[in-house]
Amino acid sequence: MEKPPRSLPVVPDEHASAPPEPGHGRREFLANVLRLSGGALVFLAGGPAAEAGGASGKEAGEAYHWDEHSYAYLVDTSKCIGCGSCVRACAAENQVPDGFFRTWVERYVVGMERTHVDSPNGGKDGFGPIQVDFVGTKSFFVPKLCNHCRATPCIQVCPVGASYRTHDGVVLVDAERCIGCAYCVQACPYGSRFLSPLTHTAEKCTWCYHRITKGLRPACVEVCPTGTRQFGDLKRPNDPVRLAIEHDRIGVLQAHLRTEPNCYYLHLDKEVR
Repeated sequence: MEKPPRSLPVVPDEHASAPPEPGHGRREFLANVLRLSGGALVFLAGGPAAEAGGASGKEAGEAYHWDEHSYAYLVDTSKCIGCGSCVRACAAENQVPDGFFRTWVERYVVGMERTHVDSPNGGKDGFGPIQVDFVGTKSFFVPKLCNHCRATPCIQVCPVGASYRTHDGVVLVDAERCIGCAYCVQACPYGSRFLSPLTHTAEKCTWCYHRITKGLRPACVEVCPTGTRQFGDLKRPNDPVRLAIEHDRIGVLQAHLRTEPNCYYLHLDKEVR
C-alpha cells in the first residue's frame, strides 16, 4: 500500500503551495498543468487534493489513529557492517525495480587529503575489498533513505499535491495523482526519490507505511542484524529512539539546508554528505 485511505485530512504544510481543486485524470491533467508561456512554466490547478490518514489497524477491526503517533528514524553509523540486508529487504517488501533504491548504503573511505564514497548496486550485494589510490585513515558505512522532512522541498515543488505529509509525520506520494514531472526528484537534496520505470511516477521510502500502521517495523529495521537502524514513536515517553534524540549527540544530513529531517544519525562523521 503506497498511500493511506482517503478518510483523513492531509497535514497542512506551511512550506507547500495550496492543493489543486478537483479536475481531470492524471494523464489528461498533465496536458493542462504544464504550459510554456514566454519561457515561463505555468501551473494550472486541477485534480483532487491529496489526503492522508490511517491504514489498517493492528488487528482486524481496530482503527489506526494517526494523531496518536509521531514517527522518527534513527541510524547508528558505528554499528553498520555494510551487509546489504536492509536494501534487499526493502526491495522485496516494496517491489522496488532493479537498479533503483528506496534505501541504500554508502561506504566512506577517509584519507588525509580526500574522501572516497562508493555504493555498488546501492550496497544491495554488500561490499568488496576497498580499492583506492590513497592511504585511508578510516572507513565506515552510512545507510541512507528519505528523511521525511518537516520542511520538505519535495512537497513545495509538487504542482498537483501528489507529495504530502501525514499527521503521523510520514512523507508519501499519491501515485494516482503523480504526473511524473520529476520536480520532486530534482528538489530532494538527499537523492531519495526516483521515477519508477514501471509506473512513471515518483517513488521513495515510505518507512513501510503499510507495516508501521499495523504496529510492525519497517522491513529494513526488521532485518538489520546489528541494530543500526531503529524506528520509533516520539509520542511514547520511553521510546528508545525518542530518548536517543533527547539525550544523545545526534546529527542530521545536510543540517544547513534546514529541512527539519525526521531521520537522525548517531556517530555521524563530519565527512558524510
